[in-house]
Amino acid sequence: MLTAASTSAGALSLRPVEEAYDFEYFRDRLADPAVLADAVAICVFRAPLLAVPVRGLRRGGYMSFDLLSTALEARGLLADRPGFPSLRVRWSPYRDTCHTVEWGRPAPAWWEDDVVFGRFYGYSEAAIAAFVGHHYQPPRGLPPSRSPTVS
Repeated sequence: MLTAASTSAGALSLRPVEEAYDFEYFRDRLADPAVLADAVAICVFRAPLLAVPVRGLRRGGYMSFDLLSTALEARGLLADRPGFPSLRVRWSPYRDTCHTVEWGRPAPAWWEDDVVFGRFYGYSEAAIAAFVGHHYQPPRGLPPSRSPTVS
């Protein structure tokens, strides 16, 4: 756990996990909130956001960044920290889509439902049920489309 003053590396800095704007959000929804012991807050333009490590039920994680240079810098800050294996930057060729820093196992395929994603990212069954209850889920039994284009 990061407890000292920030560690700076350019435009971004590491901050204590409790300073993250989304700390309570994750703490209240993770199946095992103890995973936050190795989490860090990455301060982007004075906004500390949580990077949650892989451990237990949580098999992967990610953070999104609008600038590729910022994503590369974030990857550098997370390198060699416990709980952030297989760090990689997924570059977006589209202007309206963010670049991501990912760690752990690759995420499920995009056509999987929200329950699969929730379990992959280590959310509790109650948090998954609450999320699914507030968001549209495609009917079960339909084969997944192989294309993001609607015909």
